[in-house]
Amino acid sequence: MLFEPRSGRLAAWGNALLAGLVSPDEAVLSIVGEDAVHRVEGLPGESGPVGLTLALGRMRALGVTGLRVALPAPGHPLGLSGPAEFNARALEAEEAVVAVGAALGLVPEVAEAGPDPGDLHVSVTWHCLPVREAPPADVPSLGEAERELAEALREATVVLTRLDVAGSGPVAEAALSAYRARAEAGREVLAPGYPARAVRVLSLAQRVDLLVSLAYEHGPGGAVAASEMAARAQALRPVERVARRALVAAYNSAVEERERG
Repeated sequence: MLFEPRSGRLAAWGNALLAGLVSPDEAVLSIVGEDAVHRVEGLPGESGPVGLTLALGRMRALGVTGLRVALPAPGHPLGLSGPAEFNARALEAEEAVVAVGAALGLVPEVAEAGPDPGDLHVSVTWHCLPVREAPPADVPSLGEAERELAEALREATVVLTRLDVAGSGPVAEAALSAYRARAEAGREVLAPGYPARAVRVLSLAQRVDLLVSLAYEHGPGGAVAASEMAARAQALRPVERVARRALVAAYNSAVEERERG
């Protein structure tokens, strides 16, 4: 699962731009992050790929008033509304952005090039496709997401302890330390215009997501046999699902609040 999905950055800062809370330059810099470049392909009215600044302006002209996130997984079309072609592309990428006000969706394609993993040139092409204008699938309210997360965090801690992942060594400790440092260093986990509750829900969802990732990737704690690995996955799958639902609820909250008036 993605810890900080590119679709989340695009939706959050795109929403701030559409609301007039940030400049185009600020929005694009925040969306691109550490990547080299982002471009949008297939946008109506454009004959080829265009940069994010132009793409966001074009989307506003097409009637887009907000952006929602989708984080689908096999058997769980979270945030999607169809049609089948868009859903399939989004499921393959494990994320997508769905526009509000125009029947458009964006699915990222990531390309990496470089001599080693520490020195990569990352470019992202957002493929613009038609979507069905319908309520997104299985997206909870912020309140529902926060309640689910509190329980999920308790469950994740129990599972991690049972699988002996909590003490899985320096790699896990380094990951947790990096998360804490990031959380303390930059509280701007969402763009301007988001409610404080969304920031709280997103931060907690990211923490749960990190714990799930550690449980999958580290912690030898006896999960060696195939049956034990399957048991680990079965125990963690509901926790992972809750974290993904909460991420989507947090990123989509600016649009939901605006629609409620």
